[in-house]
Amino acid sequence: MIRKAKNSDVCRIAEILVFDKRMKYRPIFQDDAFSFGNLQVQPVMEEYSAPEILDNIWVYEDEELGIVKGLIHVSGRQIVSLYVDYFFQGQGIGSKLIDFAKKEFDVNFLWTIKKNTDAIRFYKAHDFQVTGTRKYEEGTTVYLVMLKRE
Repeated sequence: MIRKAKNSDVCRIAEILVFDKRMKYRPIFQDDAFSFGNLQVQPVMEEYSAPEILDNIWVYEDEELGIVKGLIHVSGRQIVSLYVDYFFQGQGIGSKLIDFAKKEFDVNFLWTIKKNTDAIRFYKAHDFQVTGTRKYEEGTTVYLVMLKRE
């Protein structure tokens, strides 16, 4: 089931974000100081506890087990982030989250790392197309690309 995130979900959200970011972004950025120094569960929990962030996050919860397996962060018509716990990827959870956001919020754009080909492939399968718009990820030389849905 997809539901609005609650304060009690913040620890699980942080776990998913930290682990998935390490798995996907460490090979791209090759920055162990960030991946294993700056990127820690506690600071992410503090960041995501802020109402202006938590109020815009929806989680996919396995009702039978009571486990949050994924999340989507929406702002206006933008998908800010979509993460599925590494151990539950390939089960259609990301597709359910993106379909929810398309239906409920008419999301039509997002940014992702150009080198994150898995994410680009996933978003293309959900009617998003890479545009010519790009920008640097703040503080890096890695490009983000915009994907839009018509």
